[in-house]
Amino acid sequence: MFAWWGRVVTRLRWAVLAVAVGVVALGATWGVGVFDTVSDGGFNNPDSPSQQAEERIEEEFGRQAVDVVVLYESADHTVDSPEFADKVTASLDEILDNDDVESITSFYDTGMPSLVSEDQHATFAAITLTGADEAERADQFAALEPQLHVDGIDTLIGGQSAIFDDINTQTQQDIITVELFTLPILLLLMIVIFGSLVAATTPLFIGILAIMGGLIITRLLTYVTDVSVFAINVITIIGLGLAIDYALFVVSRFREEMAAGREIPDAVVRTMTTAGRTVLVSGMTIILALAGLLLFPLPFLHGIAYGGMSAVAIAMLGSMSVLPALLAVLGHRVDAVRMPWRKPKKNVDHTVGFWATIGRGVMKRPLVFILASVAVLVGLATPFLHASFGGVDETVLPQGTESRVVAERLRDDFPDGDLNSFDVLLTDTDQATIAEAVAEFDGIEMVESVTPTAGSETAAVLRVGFDADAQSDEARDLATDIGAMNFSGDTELWVAGIPAQLNDQFSDIGDRLPWLALYVSVVTLLLLFLAFGSVLLPIKAILMNMISIGASFGVVVWIFQDGHLSNLFGFTATGYLEPSNLLLMVVLLFGLSTDYEVFLLSRVREEWDRTGDNTTAVLTGLQRTGGIISSAALLLIVVVGGFAAGGITFLKMIGIGMAVAIFIDATLVRMLLVPATMRVMGRANWWAPKSLSRFYAKYGVKEGDAESSPSEPELVSAGK
Repeated sequence: MFAWWGRVVTRLRWAVLAVAVGVVALGATWGVGVFDTVSDGGFNNPDSPSQQAEERIEEEFGRQAVDVVVLYESADHTVDSPEFADKVTASLDEILDNDDVESITSFYDTGMPSLVSEDQHATFAAITLTGADEAERADQFAALEPQLHVDGIDTLIGGQSAIFDDINTQTQQDIITVELFTLPILLLLMIVIFGSLVAATTPLFIGILAIMGGLIITRLLTYVTDVSVFAINVITIIGLGLAIDYALFVVSRFREEMAAGREIPDAVVRTMTTAGRTVLVSGMTIILALAGLLLFPLPFLHGIAYGGMSAVAIAMLGSMSVLPALLAVLGHRVDAVRMPWRKPKKNVDHTVGFWATIGRGVMKRPLVFILASVAVLVGLATPFLHASFGGVDETVLPQGTESRVVAERLRDDFPDGDLNSFDVLLTDTDQATIAEAVAEFDGIEMVESVTPTAGSETAAVLRVGFDADAQSDEARDLATDIGAMNFSGDTELWVAGIPAQLNDQFSDIGDRLPWLALYVSVVTLLLLFLAFGSVLLPIKAILMNMISIGASFGVVVWIFQDGHLSNLFGFTATGYLEPSNLLLMVVLLFGLSTDYEVFLLSRVREEWDRTGDNTTAVLTGLQRTGGIISSAALLLIVVVGGFAAGGITFLKMIGIGMAVAIFIDATLVRMLLVPATMRVMGRANWWAPKSLSRFYAKYGVKEGDAESSPSEPELVSAGK
């Protein structure tokens, strides 16, 4: 199959390249418009009890949520002075006439002292928009925002719509920053790795193709489902990173085959039967791992899954079609503009060299290296034992962002600013009895009726104020306990608000997490068995992936929850982590770790089939792929690490966490643990029951032939 595909791509190379150029052009013109069609939020299950409570409140009493908060302030005048009040009320009257505005709550129409700052020099207005969904309200906010500023009064704009707008803007800025600074660094590194300008630029083209293609598919998806704005960041990370990884492997193998004296068409075919097979197995593993996010009823994760799978698919297909077509056109010219420090390798003994020397040293004392490596990884994972989880709020934005400043000012400068609350919907209008029962709970500071006068006759809403952080365990326990209260008759009680939403989110994740673990494990077992015909190697890969991911999570807790290095990376530690982002990291890292495992074991299996000697196969595999894996890891670290310079905190967390995990996997795991465990396992590495061996012989994803080539894949120059 792979040989046939290589011949087809070679024959149709110009048509394939024309399609690729068209995809890049379409992505650069139409695909980038995805920013106008994505949504914010999506961290809550729309069918959860807390979301149903929100919907029932809206159905019974109309929409009550605050979308925009406008903070007015004057250093010279108090809020009740004519110089202040006349300007603000005139502006609010004009805003209320806007058809997109449902209602406005302000000090000037309610007289509520809680809407005035303690120094009397600031007040705020809470605006509810008419939009039926987040996308419509985002458009309404964009149109309304210029009208909100008042001449002569310092005006700051916050609220959920403003936070989303700031996140969207920051996301676009981060992607531009990453591309402007990351792409030149990647090009320089690849020039060093390949020693040729032409060879170095080919992976970048595939990376750009993956990003543009991912944007096109994601924009198409927004017309049929909600896709989170953060999916675009994942497309950039995964699309660029994996495309470069795959292209590095394919180009290296092509140069190796050319150096072995093959004709261009034969070199392309041989590259597809070896590197192409590896790319297919790796890409399918990551795609199926990302599909595991669809097990969770959280729209945020669904959008990430769709965008991520699109980017991986295009990176994989581009490396298996566009790249070999490009190599078929270039031929020996892939080494054009060769750097002076790069010379063809003459050594043909793949059991000699830097990586083989490391492997030989490890395999002399395998148990020592296994125990030492596991001890280091377990030590790094230890901080995860005290991990705490919470939701997303304005602190994900950089300090000084306007919508974040508004939220901080409301909390710090206004009466009861540190008092949080959630709403309780009652299907019984006997509010007094229920309010008294709710007020008995420890930590409750206030219970008041907020039922609109023009509301339902069979339902009521209580607002419950408490003095704990809305993300805290205490707040979530309160929501749980109040929601579990029983009353006589037909009374039903529904809890809305952040603590209840977090409870539902954690429950959704906890209930399905074992299924995700089972799903990813089964996918890995099946794909690695089909690739290598071994039962034990896939099990070993799963265990190693779990250990290395645990180590990276420990580092993430130490940095982002505990706040170490917060000044260096420029974020505010909240004392908790957002769990859905950790789920995303699990599937991405599981896929990427398997990616490197496939790269290494493909060469080990190739040599095992040729010699039947386990030690020689491992040494040869290490020597042939050590440089590629290290180079690929370095390039991917540059890509994901670029988001550490971004402004969104949990994207920093994903970037830094993945960079740490990739470094651990490419060094401690691949250089030490893999050769040590394979030495201990010996011939059992390739064992499978006879029935499974027959299945592998018939259906396995095998390479064409197992002949070896006499050159170093990652460093060789193909010569003229």
